[in-house]
Amino acid sequence: MGHTDVIFTVVHFDVVAALAYLVAGVFFILALRGLSSPATSQRGNRFGMIGMTIAVVTTLVTHQLASLAEIAIAIAIGGAIGWITARRIKMTDMPQLVAAFHSLVGMAAVLVGWAAYLNPIAFGIAGPDGVIETQSRVELGLGIAIGAITFSGSVIAFLKLAGKMSGAPIMLPLRHVINLGTVAAILALVGWFTQDQGFWVIAAITALSFLIGFLLIIPIGGADMPVVVSMLNSYSGWAAAAMGFTLHNTAMIITGALVGSSGAILSYIMCRAMNRSFLSVIAGGFGVDAAAAGGEAKEQRPWKRGSAEDAAFLLGEAENVIIIPGYGMAVAQAQHVLREMGDQLKARGVSVKYAIHPVAGRMPGHMNVLLAEANVPYDEVFELEDINSEFGQCDVAFIIGANDVVNPAAKTDKASPIYGMPVFDVEKAKTIMFIKRSMGGVGYAGVDNDVFYMDQTMMLLADAKKMVEDIVKALAH
Repeated sequence: MGHTDVIFTVVHFDVVAALAYLVAGVFFILALRGLSSPATSQRGNRFGMIGMTIAVVTTLVTHQLASLAEIAIAIAIGGAIGWITARRIKMTDMPQLVAAFHSLVGMAAVLVGWAAYLNPIAFGIAGPDGVIETQSRVELGLGIAIGAITFSGSVIAFLKLAGKMSGAPIMLPLRHVINLGTVAAILALVGWFTQDQGFWVIAAITALSFLIGFLLIIPIGGADMPVVVSMLNSYSGWAAAAMGFTLHNTAMIITGALVGSSGAILSYIMCRAMNRSFLSVIAGGFGVDAAAAGGEAKEQRPWKRGSAEDAAFLLGEAENVIIIPGYGMAVAQAQHVLREMGDQLKARGVSVKYAIHPVAGRMPGHMNVLLAEANVPYDEVFELEDINSEFGQCDVAFIIGANDVVNPAAKTDKASPIYGMPVFDVEKAKTIMFIKRSMGGVGYAGVDNDVFYMDQTMMLLADAKKMVEDIVKALAH
């Protein structure tokens, strides 16, 4: 083969790889579009899988990596772990699983960055003398920093979501000064790394980044966990994009940018839905006070307790029922029996709708996932802005495991930590049924809920699944 043929072959492979990565990027965009709705989420997942397959195969074909046997073994091990985890994981544990996955992405970015630093010639980012190019040093430093922050932050999020660590905000003295100082030190070290590629510089960047990830997440309480999960998702995307520049891999750049930008946009939307400052949350608990740690009901007020039989009678006589699920439903795993209750009511001619708050549960879309798992029809599930106007004509607002998202203090009490947060107008319903374990707990925000004590409210105090099962039995009789 002549010199011209060799050049043509190299160019040909480069063009094919670029086109393949472009096609993979298109599939990733289609995947995000599909995942925007429960009705098209399965199609979106398929597009994502196709895009990733194209990207992985293209990388294997066009790059000189380890032997195919070694790669096949690694894929088999990772695939087996993923398959077993997906089969065994409970839907109620999905938030902490997502946090764990984010941590793996962050650690992968750190390891790739260190591999490139230790052997820069193999990664094509240095000359024969082993000196890393200035541009690549910036990419390496930022990629390792973002990856380390994602890893340690996701580990703390996992521990909080799994209940292995207190979900209350942990406030360190001078935390804002410490956080800002640590971030400034990381950026200064990345700048220094462009002049000195010494081992101590990259090691210091890594250590401080692991530290700041920990410091940023521990002050954030359980009420803000949906935003944290979305934010860490964004971080993992930017870490992957940074490593894509280091590896000269177009697919990683495209995928990372898509994940990073979409995660950031989702975090912003969720902050607005919770009346939280986006900058406050990502800065690690700015503006969070002791109230966010949760608490107990502040005063004794008269309230009405009902039974499953009472609830079944009123539900059976209703024309319109709106069900508002929350994290309590997820904990009790009551989604299947709740769908059964809805089916029984529809068989009686009752109109049944499900109202989902943007931040219900512990991660974005948590309630949508649980209802989809229980085969609740997509056309019966509505977002807050689409259904809130219907509570005035609603016979029964059935609240199961939710609290802050139905608290009218968000609209009336300027001193409340949830003031300004969009909530459901359940107080306009003719009858309110509120399932919770006891009258003691008052939700993540730590404020009492006036809905408990309204004349039209019936408190159904029990485990959510047990109460709904009893209602289903009463309806059947």
